[in-house]
Amino acid sequence: MVKVEFLGPISQEVLELEAKTLADVATQLQNIETIAPWLAKCAVAVNDQMTADLSMVLKSGDKISILPPVCGG
Repeated sequence: MVKVEFLGPISQEVLELEAKTLADVATQLQNIETIAPWLAKCAVAVNDQMTADLSMVLKSGDKISILPPVCGG
């Protein structure tokens, strides 16, 4: 199991998912209607390291963070 956390304005509790790759996580998140609209806009970190590699192999206990865009001034 991996843990997926959602930061900022994404209103979603931490999820625990069975996933072998980051692509598996993305596929599962696309099926959640409150999360799906955010995915194209968000950055992703695995164990606090930014990545865009959907083929990244995950292991049990990994933490995936979904980071929405931030603006400020």
